[in-house]
Amino acid sequence: MRQRKSYTAEQKVQILRELLEDKVPISEIVEKYKVHVNDIYNWRKKLFESATVIFENGKPKSQKPNQVQAKVTALEEKLKKRDEAISYLVQDNIILKKSIDGEN
Repeated sequence: MRQRKSYTAEQKVQILRELLEDKVPISEIVEKYKVHVNDIYNWRKKLFESATVIFENGKPKSQKPNQVQAKVTALEEKLKKRDEAISYLVQDNIILKKSIDGEN
């Protein structure tokens, strides 16, 4: 049994570009890249289905850099508060242990 070949995103784009821009017949692409026709049609379908995301706002729906930075800052503040609380509790614990042992 033959093992399945996987293609990188760049290879898929190259194959689709030849098909759509260069108007290379699909039969030639199949022979050249040893890829199944159904795979090419599935890649083309995915390309056109996800193209609407690109054209909605001109950018993918990922978070904007300002939003990411604000989130990072908020998380850093939260960590700082937790570290302070842990430090306080550890210090309080040490004082209690010393008072129990009579080292006070």
